[in-house]
Amino acid sequence: MPLDSRSKYARLYRMATPDHLCPFGLKAKALLESEGYTVEDHLLESREATDRFKAEHGVETTPQVYIGTDRIGGYDALQRHFGQTPQADKDKTYAPVIAVFAMAALMGLAIGQAADFTAAANLRTILATAMALLAVQKLRDIESFTTMFLNYDLLARRKVAYAYIYPYAEAAAAILMLAGTAAWISGPLALFIGTIGAVSVIKAVYIDKRELECACMGGSSNVPLGFVSLTENLVMMAMGLWMIATLG
Repeated sequence: MPLDSRSKYARLYRMATPDHLCPFGLKAKALLESEGYTVEDHLLESREATDRFKAEHGVETTPQVYIGTDRIGGYDALQRHFGQTPQADKDKTYAPVIAVFAMAALMGLAIGQAADFTAAANLRTILATAMALLAVQKLRDIESFTTMFLNYDLLARRKVAYAYIYPYAEAAAAILMLAGTAAWISGPLALFIGTIGAVSVIKAVYIDKRELECACMGGSSNVPLGFVSLTENLVMMAMGLWMIATLG
C-alpha cells in the first residue's frame, strides 16, 4: 500500500543488533502505534547497516521516522510532531526533590510506627532518611555530580577533592543519625557540609544572581539551584546542631 501524507502509515528505521536494541526506536514505534499509525518497521541489524543508512540518508542518528514523504526525525522530533514535549525540552522541575522528600517522610513514619518512636525521634528519622536518599542520588554517578557541584560550591572550587568526599560525608552522617549513634561524628559533619553548602547557594543564587542547576539530586537532574538546595543544607545544619545538642 502506498505511503502518502494522507495515510496513517509511517516508516521507522531503528537499530536492532544482537548487542544493542535501541530504546528510542522502541519508544518511537510505540508512540506511532498509539497515534493510530501502521508502522513499516525497518531493523538495522548491524553497525555497518546503521552507518550505511545514516550515510545514505544524510542523518547523524537513529531511529529515523518518515511519514509520507516527510522525514520527521528521531524520537524527540516525533514527540514534537504529535504535540508532546520531549524530556530535553522540559523546563527545570522540583519533582525529583519532592519525590525524595515525600518518600523519606513515608519511610520515616513507617519506621517510627514500627518502632513506636517519639515524635522527636520520628522527625530525626524522616530527615536522616531524606539525607540518605539524596546521598544515593549523588553517589549513583559521582562524576556527573562533581561536575555540577563545582559550578557553585565554594570549598569544592578551592579543593576539588571535597566534591568527591561530599556525598560520602552526607551518607555517613545520615546513617549514623538513623542509627542514633556517634553523634560526635554525625553532628559536626552535617553542620560542616550543611553550612558550606548554604553559604555557597546563597552566594551563587541570591548574591551573584546566577541561574544554575542543583547538584542535590546528582548530576543528571534538571532541578534549579535555589530554595530547595538551600533547604537541604539548612536541614543538614539543623540536624548537625541537634546531634551536637544530644552530646550534652
